[in-house]
Amino acid sequence: MKVLEETLDARIPDGPIDQKWTRHQGELKLVSPNNKRKYSVIVVGTGLAGGSAAATLAELGYNVHSFCYQDSPRRAHSIAAQGGINACKNYQNDGDSVQRFFIDTIKGGDFRSREANVYRLTELSTNIIDQCVAQGVPFAREYGGTLDNRSFGGAQVSRTFYARGQTGQQLLLGCYQAMMRQVHAGKITMHPRTEMLELVIANGRAIGIITRDMVTGKVEKHCADAVVLATGGYGNVFYLSTNAKGCNVTAAFRAYQQGAYFSNPCYTQIHPTCIPPHGEHQSKLTLMSESLRNDGRVWVPKKVGDKRHPDQIPDNERDYYLERIYPSYGNLAPRDISSRAAKKVCDEGRGVGPSGVGVYLDFRDAINRLGQKSIAAKYGNLFDMYQRITDEDPYKVPMRIYPASHYTMGGLWVDYNLMSNIPGLFVIGEANFSDHGANRLGASALLQGLVDGYFVLPYTIGDYFARFKKLDASTDHPEFDQAEARAKDRVRTLLSINGKRTPDSFHRELGKIVWDKCGMARNADGLREAIAKIPEIRQEFWENVKVTGSGEELNIALEQAGRVADFIELGELMCRDALAREESCGGHFREEHQTEEGEALRDDENFCHVSNWKSNGPDAEPDLVIEPLVFEHVELATRSYK
Repeated sequence: MKVLEETLDARIPDGPIDQKWTRHQGELKLVSPNNKRKYSVIVVGTGLAGGSAAATLAELGYNVHSFCYQDSPRRAHSIAAQGGINACKNYQNDGDSVQRFFIDTIKGGDFRSREANVYRLTELSTNIIDQCVAQGVPFAREYGGTLDNRSFGGAQVSRTFYARGQTGQQLLLGCYQAMMRQVHAGKITMHPRTEMLELVIANGRAIGIITRDMVTGKVEKHCADAVVLATGGYGNVFYLSTNAKGCNVTAAFRAYQQGAYFSNPCYTQIHPTCIPPHGEHQSKLTLMSESLRNDGRVWVPKKVGDKRHPDQIPDNERDYYLERIYPSYGNLAPRDISSRAAKKVCDEGRGVGPSGVGVYLDFRDAINRLGQKSIAAKYGNLFDMYQRITDEDPYKVPMRIYPASHYTMGGLWVDYNLMSNIPGLFVIGEANFSDHGANRLGASALLQGLVDGYFVLPYTIGDYFARFKKLDASTDHPEFDQAEARAKDRVRTLLSINGKRTPDSFHRELGKIVWDKCGMARNADGLREAIAKIPEIRQEFWENVKVTGSGEELNIALEQAGRVADFIELGELMCRDALAREESCGGHFREEHQTEEGEALRDDENFCHVSNWKSNGPDAEPDLVIEPLVFEHVELATRSYK
């Protein structure tokens, strides 16, 4: 590993933190209304980040081309976020504020995120709620009509707005309506069932993408004045995750291969509230919303190997371990801490269920206190979903949960304007690294996507257009031909191998290694083992993968093979990043670096920075570029929820 002596300019504005964004807005250059129609923007992804960005940019007058691999923009993965969206409106009058939300977010990320970005996120959170209410999002309300709130992990106030257990879906519908209005107005051109295969760069600037029509197989060139990636995270690298099966890293990783820096790839979030795996042939996992931890109590038997029915275990023989270890936050301890605590009690032999890999999430006390009708009003659809999957009634029997791969805090590097180190390439939402540090607070993913798309990118992309002379680029540019040739050659190669193993079998093998060696806990020996093993998987993949069908038709095996190839490369990069970071912080838990009580032990002197990786190709080690993190408004402190 070579550390480059390179300075990354994050373009963080000067001045007091509560004035940075306002001051920056006043200093950004503008594009006049009559000139906006001269610019075109490619937006890849139609979730909350991509959908809100496309709708807003089109509303401003830009010509937008929107791409998604789903058959409809409204099938984007944002619909899967159930529990809520954070905003510091302080409707509950319980002491919330922008400053408190800011500190909670910095602390939740274990002091590994940029102060300026986080403050802007929390500052704009109140605007997002107003925006969504105006769009008709049916947030839950109190009896008097005020929007209701509930708590989420890592906070001692109620700042999470919700629409029962369908918050992501309802927010996406509001965003989708705004987007489709612009489609019908002719300002957005939709490209569904289309997958990005390459990023096109000319004269050091992003000017377009290469795509494949997933129905006909046609490879096409698309040119624009800027490219926006809003393609989500890479949690499916673990194979079993809470993400939709289609979620992948291809768009971001192809940008990395073309020179974009990939930041903190080892920062992955394990969600503590997932239905445990039930068999070897399972293809994905199902998330139960973190909101359930407001009223559900997490416990395991005190006695090792106690397999009695939960109703037969009295309270004095139950270990409500989160309440015991973290009394200030209890069952609402942050996700990374709650996940490791669950793993620990299961490793001790106190796990529940047939496999022993699970803990109870029990609503008995809440039902006795509030009544079943009240609990059903809050979580009814989640309870119904759990019963359909497990054939167990959670009103009568405690849910069984276990941690699983969920969100990813790492992603492509961006500056304060959300532009990557490649001019003209903007990255928003979960696809970038910017706001969550080493661990995301629950209910802040939806917030970041909407803040980036509605209120940040529309300002900053105009500054880019105004500062850089407009290119007279077209798809006739030689770089388009070269990128198209790379994409077609990759497709031809995958189809020609004709081996004996399916893409899915390679993905499952990779996922097990990455989960075991770079999952909830990591150590140097395991990471080195993974770094040695993954290239062997890559070599066999390119020699023995079998992709049936042709490239001129709908071919799911071909789609999977391309995505798995990128996951293999990413898995190795994750392990390299985890090995290089000799500390524990947030979701990155190195077993060699922990306190006597088993908590994460940071090394602020040597690792208070963002690790940015520069590709040198699949057969060479990447280089490392470091961006120091400077804390002027929050004092670095040992993270504690006790």
